[in-house]
Parts: sequence; structure tokens; C-alpha cells
Amino acid sequence: MSRAETEPSVRSRVRPAPLWWTFGLLGSELGLVLRRRRTWALLGVLAAVPVLIGIAVKIQTGDGGGGGGGAAHGPAFLTQITNNGLFLVFAALAATLPVFLPMAVGVIAGDALAGEASAGTLRYLLVAPAGRTRLLLVKYASTLAFCLVATLTVAVSALAVGALLFPLGEVTTISGTRIPFGDGLIRALLIAVLVAASLTGLAAVGLFVSTLTSSGIGAMAATVGLVITAQILDTIPQLHAVQPYLFPHYWLSFADVLRDPFYWADIGKNLELQALYAAVFGSAAWARFTTKDITA
Repeated sequence: MSRAETEPSVRSRVRPAPLWWTFGLLGSELGLVLRRRRTWALLGVLAAVPVLIGIAVKIQTGDGGGGGGGAAHGPAFLTQITNNGLFLVFAALAATLPVFLPMAVGVIAGDALAGEASAGTLRYLLVAPAGRTRLLLVKYASTLAFCLVATLTVAVSALAVGALLFPLGEVTTISGTRIPFGDGLIRALLIAVLVAASLTGLAAVGLFVSTLTSSGIGAMAATVGLVITAQILDTIPQLHAVQPYLFPHYWLSFADVLRDPFYWADIGKNLELQALYAAVFGSAAWARFTTKDITA
């Protein structure tokens, strides 16, 4: 008799795990993700980006004789870094969100289940009383936690470098008004949370891809490839009709937090789009994973 035929009867004899056991599994999964050398390497690269940006702006403005003129041709946030180091947080998040953060999340999400399958540990996880649905939710929750950790890594690194290399003080918003440094710090934290939320749709896509293969490397490569493809499609003018439905389309809407008052329209669209992707691809991942015959 095949495994697919015997597995339902085996699962039926196992009592469902209590809720506390699920939280224990989540804690164990988070510990596993955060202890991996690959995770530390990804976080190290993310933390290095603000350092490089800060040093480059410092050198450029120093050669240019001070002021913000040396960064005048860069992104909007770069022109403000020399006047207020807090803007390095916004510039670093804007620089890492299109490429570095999605790739890091794609690696973690793509490896979530496929990595377990390729290592031969997935079948042993399924013997535990959590069940496939809970295991899938735990994998997704740990990926979302990594999204937040990765984003905060960029923000904290940028804040430290900005405070070290540039002055801190009142923040000039995009609308031209000035707000206290404390309010600017709160807005920086809100932006970091919004950036992490912007990656929830990608996390669901990566988890779905992870259910389609037993190769961790293949799942990671496919997820990162989808990120690159979506980014390219979002820049082609002829595809303007479908671009609002691509998961990266509203990623940079977090800049509207720096308006006074806040402009929530595009931020709301981004959150709705991410929720839609999470629901659709999360359901697809559940449908695939709960019916998949695990042989490795």
C-alpha cells in the first residue's frame, strides 16, 4: 500500500495539537530561521547598504564643499541626508525595497517548505500532531517575522549611521512643514512597518512556489525570478493597465507618510493589494500542500 493511501489513516489516529504546541512550533521555526548562517548573511548585506549610502553621501558632500548640493542629483531623500541623518533611514529603505529586501524574503520564503523537502525533514515534521495546515501557517508566520526583522535591520543600521555621520534635528516633510525629531522618528518606525507589510504578498507567492518543488535552490531561484519579472513589467509603459495589480507597484507609497498631513490613498491600495496576494497565493499554497504526497 502506498504512502498516499496510508497517510490519511495515520493522521486520523493522531490527536490535533493544542494551541500552545503551535506557538512552540512557531518559536522553534523562528529560532531555526534566525540561527542559519544564510539568514545572518542576508541581514549583514541589508545592514551594509545604509553604511555604503551614508559614506558615499558624506564623501560626495565633503568633496562638493558641504551642503546638500553634492547629492542634488540623487533620489529625493538623498538631498536631505546631509541636513538630517534621519533621512538616511528613508533613503536606505527606498534603496533596498526594490531589490535587496525582496530577494532576501524570496530566499527565505522559497526555502520554507522546499528546503525541508530537499533535506528530508519535511516528512518528519508531518508526523507531529500539528497537521499540514498549521505547519503551513507557521512557515508563513516565520517568513513574515523575517520581513519585519529584515526591514528593521535596514532602519536601525541607517539610523545609527545617520546619527554618526550627520546632524539630527527637526524633520522637513515633503509638504514643506517641519516636525519635531521625535515625530520624525515615529514616522520612520511606521515606514519600516509599512515596508515589511509590503512584502507580505511576496512571502505568500514564495511559499506557494515552495510547495511546487522539492528543490530549495529551485524554489528560491524561481521566487527571486518572479520578483525581477514583476519589477520589469512594472516599468513597461504599454502594460499600464495591469501594473496596478502587480505586487511591487505601490511599494514606494510609504513616502506619503512624510507628507503633512499623511496621504493614505496609495498606502491603502498597497495594503489591499498585498492582502489580496496573501489570500490568493496563501490559499493556493494550502490547496497544494494539503494534497501533496510527501515522499522525501
